[in-house]
Amino acid sequence: MSARFESVAVLLFDGAPLFESSVPISVFGVRRPGLPRFDLRVCSETGPVSTTAGITLEVPYGLDALEDADVVIVPTFREELDEPSAKVLEALRRSKERGATVVGLCLGAFVLAAAGLLDGRPATTHWHRAPELARRHRLVRVREAELYIDDGDILTSAGSAAGIDLCLHLLRRSFGAEAAAGVARSMVVPPQRSGGQAQYIDRPLPEPDRADPVAEVLEWAEGRLDRPPAVDEMAHRAAMSRRSFDRHFKAATGATPAQWFLHRRLTLAQRLLEATDLPVEQVARRSGFASAAALRPHFRERFGTSPAAYRASFGAGANPSVSGRERR
Repeated sequence: MSARFESVAVLLFDGAPLFESSVPISVFGVRRPGLPRFDLRVCSETGPVSTTAGITLEVPYGLDALEDADVVIVPTFREELDEPSAKVLEALRRSKERGATVVGLCLGAFVLAAAGLLDGRPATTHWHRAPELARRHRLVRVREAELYIDDGDILTSAGSAAGIDLCLHLLRRSFGAEAAAGVARSMVVPPQRSGGQAQYIDRPLPEPDRADPVAEVLEWAEGRLDRPPAVDEMAHRAAMSRRSFDRHFKAATGATPAQWFLHRRLTLAQRLLEATDLPVEQVARRSGFASAAALRPHFRERFGTSPAAYRASFGAGANPSVSGRERR
């Protein structure tokens, strides 16, 4: 268990999203009987801050609130991701140098990266902005699939609800599971989601141009994912040679036929796990896999968890107590 902390500084920015800005305030700023009481300091460089929801928040503290806070949290940032001011970056560097735990939730990871705090470290952010984080800050080891990453004195999370997961994780590692569970019950959220768990976002391959001859074949193949047709058969339907079809396919989708089929079959398996109570074996076969054993390694590689654990979290009858062990 890590050392306990008492003071939490939450650094807000003008023009940032409201929900993400409020996440650590909701976790650490509400008095709950029998649970830790924190010295919460909501601060900014500019005084009151506007939000993308059209609501302006009064902020009682300035950057000096970071100077002796045990935990410093940047819950989000402006969507345009412009460069934070030199004063903000220096304040964050000083916090890290004196031993504070520094946290970046969602787009807050961009602020930590701009301060150089993520150089050489693993970090995550919202899946949609992760490629941009990697492009802007090449020394950061971006892991776009993970919900949150605990790298000791620096922690980062994915977007929105993943920020709650990371805040609960901070509570758990310093005050124990009972304290984290108490806050989770109060907020009516799951008490624990593993940081290594995938963000579970379906990032589809590019849709082909409807005027492309490959598009009609893809629509036909989409209805046959349980028994993927041979690529030669697809080329024949497109009235192309195999070589020409492969070239057009890659240009239209950005993937090879094998990659496209695997992506679509895994997406189908994902949807079946969410919407049905079919056994994993049947889900696998309906998705074009020979068996559940054939599905599992591909599913884990794509989503970071097993099919059964995914269903436990996201299925229609989700039960958070179900472990990662496969249902038969």
